[in-house]
Amino acid sequence: MNQEREKEIIERFTENLNQKEKVNEVAVIGRDKEIKQLIYILSRMMKNNPLLVGKPGVGKTAIVEGLVQKIKQDQVPNYLQGKTIYQLDMISLRAGTKFQGELETRLKVILNYMARPENNAILFIDEIHMIMGDGGVQGVLNVANLLKPMLSRSEIQCIGATTQEEYRQYLEKDEALARRFSNILVDEPSPEDTLDILRNIRNYFEIYYELKVYDEALLAAVKFSRRYLTTTYLPDKAIDLLDETCGRVRSEM
Repeated sequence: MNQEREKEIIERFTENLNQKEKVNEVAVIGRDKEIKQLIYILSRMMKNNPLLVGKPGVGKTAIVEGLVQKIKQDQVPNYLQGKTIYQLDMISLRAGTKFQGELETRLKVILNYMARPENNAILFIDEIHMIMGDGGVQGVLNVANLLKPMLSRSEIQCIGATTQEEYRQYLEKDEALARRFSNILVDEPSPEDTLDILRNIRNYFEIYYELKVYDEALLAAVKFSRRYLTTTYLPDKAIDLLDETCGRVRSEM
């Protein structure tokens, strides 16, 4: 495959997090321990693929973005300096694949790119359980089957993220895949850390909605999301509540 076609596939089905503007602007709050665990696992000779496991909305992707920030700021050990983290878009990768071989062709290009030493790349797969499937989605099982041998030979490094439920339902049952990863448990952030997160992103709401967002609104978002949104988790539920409130205020102006 020529370089132009390879570049097209990489740009279409992955996102270079090192170049993502938001990743470089928004500080990651209260996740130093998890980022250190990421760095430690990536340094290992074996089982050097971190797997972030936590409830939906607790900020697993933000931890990877925190690692990207440290790479960009040269605050990582030598073996991580200059690394580029690419996030795989599983939904786009699977979209429009009418035939079994199309998915594998796309993925092989991506994995081969990640494996070449000169590209200095780490693959990040959010919702990594999607590579497993249950046989009901055509071609899904082959994603895991292509990934496993490359992980076992240490040809690529991969960071995954999933929930506890989906880990137990999918990954844990595939011992050959599960043993290639080292799990990092990601807990829900504290209300105090959530408030700091909201303060850190307040500017984006103020610019988008053309409103002044006071601390009282941030405190209320944390307080009432904890009280009433009991089936979802911080910080996402507080962010969603703040977003909904700002939208409602603007619609009534």
